[in-house]
Amino acid sequence: MYARRAAQLLQELSSCEEGQLPPYNGDKFDQVIRECEEHSRQFQSLIRDKDIETKNEDHYGSFIHHLSIIRNKRCLMAYMYKRAEVIQSYRWNVGRVLPREIQDKLNFSEQEYFKDYCGVIDSYMKDLDLDLTVDMVPPKDPYIRVRVLSEIGEVSLGDHAVSLTKDSFHFLRRTDAEPFISQGLMEEFVE
Repeated sequence: MYARRAAQLLQELSSCEEGQLPPYNGDKFDQVIRECEEHSRQFQSLIRDKDIETKNEDHYGSFIHHLSIIRNKRCLMAYMYKRAEVIQSYRWNVGRVLPREIQDKLNFSEQEYFKDYCGVIDSYMKDLDLDLTVDMVPPKDPYIRVRVLSEIGEVSLGDHAVSLTKDSFHFLRRTDAEPFISQGLMEEFVE
């Protein structure tokens, strides 16, 4: 009692490596909620029909129950906030599709949160017509020189069409070339 379980949840979360999550501990989370409900019942029974001005054991007992509720609430909020931060980082580091071992660590609500977060990011990128996942470090130049490794054919890139034949060199916008580079169809040519 008195916020030990909530502190254990946070210790469990902090024992993982940075950017990793332990499996969602729904049982312990529910135990902390029940503990808060019990503190609330005790708190209400102590202050019911009592004179607030009198400083007696009931007054201090109710204060302890109230502080325990607040601490549990803060610990649960910190637990969920940290998990949400890591889940958001998965979108940037792993991509739209989570591996099975990560999905198994999330509860249903967290999986839905990840899908909704991906949807918001995708919608934002579509509105801007900009892929934010291409380069996490800003490039020095928006254009790069590339060498085509495999025959791609005629491709429409923004405002013009380009014939991408094997072993040809092109000067393209980085955002146009990145999908082909990530697929292994072309490489950045550095002199």
